[in-house]
Formats: sequence, C-alpha cells, structure tokens
Amino acid sequence: MDNEQLIEKAFDFIQQMYAELTIDPSRIQDRKKEIMHEIKATGSYTHTYDELSQGAKMAWRNSNKCIGRLFWNTMTVLDARYASKPKEVAGALLHHIRTASNGGKIKPTITIFQPGKIRVWNHQLIRYAGYETDKGIIGDPDSVAFTKEVMKLGWEGKGTQYDILPLVFSIDGAIPSFVEIPNEDVLQVVIQHPDYDFTPLRARWYGVPIISDMRLEIGGISYDAAPFNGWYMGTEIGARNLADTNRYNLLPDVAKLLDLDTSSNATLWKDVALVELNRAVLYSYQNKGVSIVDHHTAAKQFQKFEQNEEKAEREVTGNWTWLIPPVSPATTHIFHKPYKNKIVTPNYFYQSKPY
Repeated sequence: MDNEQLIEKAFDFIQQMYAELTIDPSRIQDRKKEIMHEIKATGSYTHTYDELSQGAKMAWRNSNKCIGRLFWNTMTVLDARYASKPKEVAGALLHHIRTASNGGKIKPTITIFQPGKIRVWNHQLIRYAGYETDKGIIGDPDSVAFTKEVMKLGWEGKGTQYDILPLVFSIDGAIPSFVEIPNEDVLQVVIQHPDYDFTPLRARWYGVPIISDMRLEIGGISYDAAPFNGWYMGTEIGARNLADTNRYNLLPDVAKLLDLDTSSNATLWKDVALVELNRAVLYSYQNKGVSIVDHHTAAKQFQKFEQNEEKAEREVTGNWTWLIPPVSPATTHIFHKPYKNKIVTPNYFYQSKPY
C-alpha cells in the first residue's frame, strides 16, 4: 500500500485504540503526527509496546472464527521484535511454549516478531508429524506435506503416531532453520476414559494449540510471524483431530472398545463413539490439570462476550460455520442466531505457505 493508505489505516487504529483506553485526545493527535512524519520519511512506522499489545488483543476480539473471545483482554503479549538471529528466534518460540503452557494452567499468549523478516513454517508450534508409508499414513495425515519439507532439511523423526515436529523458521527468506522442542517443554495428555479402558487406543494430544502461520495486521502493519494461543475446546480434539476420517480416525476403534453395533448407521454408533471420545478428552485434560473447556460452557462464555460488546457499543462479527461446535450445535444459542461475517481490523489473516 502507498503512504497515504498506510497513514489512513494507522490513524483509524490509533483513534480507536486510544479512545478505548480513554487516553487524552491531545495525545492522540500528537501520536498521529509522529506516525505521519515517520511514514513520510521511511514508508512505514513502528508501534509502541502499548499499541502492539492492545492491537493484538483487539485482533483476537475481532476474530470471527473464535468462540473464546470473552478473554481477549487477558492475552499476554510478548514483544520479540528484537529477534534477528536463529538463536534469538528459537529462544522466543520456546519461551512462548513455556509461558503459554504454565504447568497446565494455559495462558493466552502471543509472541510478535518484527514485520517482514521472520516466517514460522509450522502451522502450530506443537504438532505431530505425519509419514506416508506402504501401509498407509502413520501419525497426523494433516502434517504429511510439512513433515516431508522438514525431512528435506535433515530432520529425522522416530516414525511413531505421535512424533513432535521441530520448530521451523526462516529469516529474511533464507534457508530455514529447525530446532527440536525439548520433551520437558511439550505438555501432552494421554487420553483415558472415566468408565472404559481406553489404553488400547494409545491416544494422546498436546496441551496448547499455538497457531503460528497466520499474519497479524495492526494499523496497516503486517506481522508475518505472530504465534498465538488460547486453550482447547474439547471438541477440537475429540470431534475433529482424533475423530475426522482424514485425521486420526479413532471412531471405529472407540466403537470396538465399547462393543457398539456398527452394522448400520441407524444404530448411531458414530454418535455414541463421538460423545464418549469427547468425554474422554475432557476427563483426561481435567484429570491432568490442563486447561480445557467443553463446548456448552464455551458457548455460554461467548454469550457473555456478546453482552460485553453490546455494552461497549461494538458490533459482534462472526463466522457462524466456525462458531458452532461440531458436537450438538443446536443445543447452543449460537446455532439459532445469525452473525455478520464482516472483517474488522486489527485481525489475524491466513497467508500463503512459505514452502
């Protein structure tokens, strides 16, 4: 974008942010002048930490696909704009994992690197590898393409169903670096059931979903590397990651363990298996003391978020197809309500893969 467009976007953000924080109007005008001079001199401008922090929080608040927005203002914002060397980037990413994991009491966290310099190749900082073999895919099918790229860099996994992928990132478009995540930094939960023996499934999942391949836009400035996390809603794991036929596809195995009649769809064996797998996920995370929320509670929290936004006279935007949970959606108020899928900035955006 040209300077005038950037100035307009910057001014819109500064006006909204400073007004929300009830900052003296004279300070708003002073800051706008500073930004305008910087853009005219350099073609860009630099956010203060307060602008970076509030902008990241506002981006979460504006994320149409997220049901967990009630907690937008609690996000821990880590400024990693200093990082320009592989050791510094790796250190910042590992620090994020430790900060967010917090011994199981998950902290919503974002780490923001300088714009236009760093790209994190991972979809999530913590994720399982996927391997194509003669006997089918081992691990997470959704990770097969990325796993191949990482192996080209020289990484070798153990070839199990749950190998933790390394952190992969590039600086200034150079050949990417990869760094193993220490085992002690990866919070994992073995999936057990309160009533049935799920040991034969040998299923597990990681504790913190840290999205790392989206672009954060604040006031016209794009941060290509800005990994962020909340905590899991149980259905993300139990109804999607472990259940989808193109992921770990555990429903047939769960049905066998429960001795369900799978001879016909009309027995609703898939539904029974799905609910029990989701019960197991919630039980396992809660039993280990790892933050997680069930979809009914999450929907109630979103309702509270809507009420808060109404009081603040802000329109709630949303992507209905993402907001409804994949299990029993009609039992939530979200299912019965329309939402405008209007994109408001600051926000997080998808971007093309670097590989």
